[in-house]
Amino acid sequence: MLILLAVLAAMFGFLFGTDQGVISGALPLLKKEYAFTVQSEGFMTGAVPFGAIFGAIAALLLVDRFGRRPMLIFSSILFAAGSLAAASAFGVWSLTAARVIIGAAIGVSSLVAPMYLAEIAPARIRGAVVSAFQLMITVGILAAFVVDWAFSFSGSWRLMLGFSLVPACICLTGILRAPESPRWLVLAGREKDARQVLQTVQPDITPGRVDKIVNEIEASRPSDPAQESWSNFKNPRLRFLLIFCVAAFFLQQFSGINVILSYAPQILEKAGLSGLANELIATAGIGALNVAVTILSMLMVDRLGRRPLFIFGFAGAFLSLTLIAVLFQIDNPGFAWLTLVGLFAFVFFFAVSLGPLPWLYMSELFPLALRGKGMAIASLSNWICNFLVVFLFPALAAGLGEAMTFTLFALCCAFGLWFSWAYAPETRGISLEEIDQSIAEK
Repeated sequence: MLILLAVLAAMFGFLFGTDQGVISGALPLLKKEYAFTVQSEGFMTGAVPFGAIFGAIAALLLVDRFGRRPMLIFSSILFAAGSLAAASAFGVWSLTAARVIIGAAIGVSSLVAPMYLAEIAPARIRGAVVSAFQLMITVGILAAFVVDWAFSFSGSWRLMLGFSLVPACICLTGILRAPESPRWLVLAGREKDARQVLQTVQPDITPGRVDKIVNEIEASRPSDPAQESWSNFKNPRLRFLLIFCVAAFFLQQFSGINVILSYAPQILEKAGLSGLANELIATAGIGALNVAVTILSMLMVDRLGRRPLFIFGFAGAFLSLTLIAVLFQIDNPGFAWLTLVGLFAFVFFFAVSLGPLPWLYMSELFPLALRGKGMAIASLSNWICNFLVVFLFPALAAGLGEAMTFTLFALCCAFGLWFSWAYAPETRGISLEEIDQSIAEK
């Protein structure tokens, strides 16, 4: 049951990935049919993270009141509606509006699904279970790239953009049958239901262990409503954790990952790789590597720990982006293959570290009474930075050139290397309640 629930919740990551990645193949076809300016191209591409800002705000206001499961139901309905609207779009701005709806769905699910996974998984495998969300994002991106390639021959961008309707319906069907988070149930006064969920998800758990988990959750319940107040983030320890998670997402996005995923065919064309089919095949290769290395990260994160992987990822991303920037500066079409190697190397380091770890840290570090608020702020920082990077890239590339743009991304990763070395905490193998207690004692 735990595996089934993990796969179901992680399916929202799949939808995240497909809707984020599909535009890379659809954009060249859309530009043949509709007139884009640099601004409208950037906003249409960035409409998903723009909409996610509002979805994250909605999740912040509603997730603790109504629970994790109802919010995931709402998200899946938005996914289905947005996918149908995108496939039926009749112009640039109707397509942009549809992608804003999809973005709102992603904003809700990207906050609630990792929270649900973290609250339902045992501590010993929580890192791998929560990382399954990031894995499914990469699987969704790969699926989008393959769908883009398959429909590129017919030129049907509508089928590309409508593909997400199928997994959206699967998510809706599955989450309607799924249980609520046991931790939310305890806080809602439904202790009997929480015990039943724990025994269902972990059939080998002993009654004594169930009692211990429920008692720990009860102990973490705020005795005073003031404990759930925003003012608690004035506490130096909580303020540090919030700043850390916000900065982690800022650095994740300003590594340039979503520029590469959203504009990969155009980047490869600028580097000297010719032909849309060849560009999409290379892009699909990037997506496949992203999936494979994310699986590797899931196997390593609970063995090596969060902190070593974070440091390793920023170091490798800095070197890879520096290579890409140098190759663009040289501007030799004969080096197109080397640019592709640089992109593959960057995706490797991102997928093993920078991709999954901010989501995992976000779901682990905040105490239960403030988890919804803390995760919402961290998630908002992700989407604001995501939108800014994707929206600004066409203008930056046109004004500064690709070499300088990738140099800026490399410098952000250099800062991330120092940041992770100085501040990244280690939470491997520690229960959420123990993390809460350690925060309370500092």
